Amino acid sequence: MSPVDPCAYDQVVVAFSGGKDSLAALLHLLDLGVSPTAIELHHHLVDGRGRVLMDWPITPAYVAALADHFGLRLFHSWRDGGFRQEMARDGVPTAPILFEQPGGGLGRAGGHGPPGVRGRFPQVSADLSVRWCSPALKIDVLAAAIRGQARFEDGRTLVVTGERAEESPSRARYRAFEPHRTDCGRRRVDHWRPVLGWTETQVWDRIAAAMIRPHPAYSLGWSRLSCRACIFGSPAQWATIRALYPAIFAEIAGLEARSGQTIQRAASVVALADLGVPYPAALVDRELAALAGGETWTRPVLQRPWRRPVGAFGEAAGPS
Repeated sequence: MSPVDPCAYDQVVVAFSGGKDSLAALLHLLDLGVSPTAIELHHHLVDGRGRVLMDWPITPAYVAALADHFGLRLFHSWRDGGFRQEMARDGVPTAPILFEQPGGGLGRAGGHGPPGVRGRFPQVSADLSVRWCSPALKIDVLAAAIRGQARFEDGRTLVVTGERAEESPSRARYRAFEPHRTDCGRRRVDHWRPVLGWTETQVWDRIAAAMIRPHPAYSLGWSRLSCRACIFGSPAQWATIRALYPAIFAEIAGLEARSGQTIQRAASVVALADLGVPYPAALVDRELAALAGGETWTRPVLQRPWRRPVGAFGEAAGPS
């Protein structure tokens, strides 16, 4: 029996990246009998509504296909201007956060803080002021969407995220259940990590049982779904990006060089790519690589027969 009864909440907000862990968390909610009418998926657009730089271009369309398949509401949220604008910030406040609302409206929060200068790429670090992409483009964005809507002051809200203890020592210290950072006197919001104790095997087994086609990044060789150009990327991943998406790689390498700070402390993305070998699967399936690099989802959500992607159980290349 689950230690948390998600059916007792008026609304369940799933922070949904489209990756295996948030997908497993969603499937678990449905297994527990949570009504699809109570669930809403929230997906953060790291690059905002502009031209994609850091993220997988296909991810919003893939997430939309999953939402449609399960009959769930989907809301997008983003910091205005996305990654590019935040990195280029020079003497101006951090841009406001925008979030979709029921009925088609667009909410807005922030943007009136003190002027500041960014100018440098986020860098691999446990310090979120250094690894600024996580709070600025993800964590703070969901919090603003909840705080900025009076509808979350009615009833009880459960925020569900897909962290797993197996991923890293720091995540192993997370609590499975606690008040959410937006919880306050007028707003009752709890935070549940339902797959915190799951193994990767359990995650893939649950997805296989539902026969859901994984995000194409996994079939190209990535073992986790974050940004395509995640700052934690391995040499093999940077080599693959350079091979498949040379224009994006060149733009990131140029921005990194001009910023005066490498994404990983020991090496630039060019040096990392030189150390790596592209994932063989990515070089073989150029059609899938093109799909992942585009913005239109054209494949069925269900995969019959279901096949475990080659990236499963691969190098983590994520926060540790």
